Amino acid sequence: MASAPQLPLFYNGLEPLSSELHANYKIRSSNVAPFLTGQHAIPLTVEEFPLVQRFMPIVFSSGDDSIPIALMGLNEGVNVFVDDAGALTEDNLYVPAYVRRYPYMLARLRPDADELSLCFDPTTDTIGAFDDGEPLFADGQPTELTRNILQFNENFEQAAARTGQFMTEIRDAGLLMEGEVTIQQDGIDQPFVYRGFQMVDEQKLADLRGDQLRKMSQSGMLPLLYAHLFSLSLMRDIFARQVKLGKMPQPQLVA
Repeated sequence: MASAPQLPLFYNGLEPLSSELHANYKIRSSNVAPFLTGQHAIPLTVEEFPLVQRFMPIVFSSGDDSIPIALMGLNEGVNVFVDDAGALTEDNLYVPAYVRRYPYMLARLRPDADELSLCFDPTTDTIGAFDDGEPLFADGQPTELTRNILQFNENFEQAAARTGQFMTEIRDAGLLMEGEVTIQQDGIDQPFVYRGFQMVDEQKLADLRGDQLRKMSQSGMLPLLYAHLFSLSLMRDIFARQVKLGKMPQPQLVA
């Protein structure tokens, strides 16, 4: 098993998928994701904005290397879209690709390696030498299922690269600002204030020069910025879901 001091969200380890070591491994289907139950913020790729903005607020993490994230809850440890077992509570919910990618990911086996290898989290209970399930290899070759998994992960990496470029452009344009949302609940004097994220400054976006706006519109970037801004209205919906589930936050908590 190859592990790193700082593994990505959800992953407890990474092991390269091998036709020799894992020749008899199979995949069991599962309709639950226990790893998702306590996660309130999920990384996004920029192409997902139009789909995600229908269900979850899209914000940007704090810091200079910020990334887009979907909020599945407003407080750490709270996810309003899954039950305690990790099953989705809605049939038509869009699930971010970062979640659907698990337990696989492309990774460099050595820091100096140029190529990315398909790896998996060996602690998952969906991959193993099971009697039942879909095989990963047949006659020493990847099955169609494994090839599809590899293609999905390659597509994800390409989308992540485009997302990185998107983030560079909005930072260079000076469009990000520190975010804050205040929610006043009936019957409680103290408002709930959420900080610790970034958002697009609407005024700065409106003040951009015409040529800058035209470039963003032609590149498809402008609609994505508005998808983010429109999604912020869902903050109060997520808060209401937390209240309904009895997962009441405390005033002044940071998202």
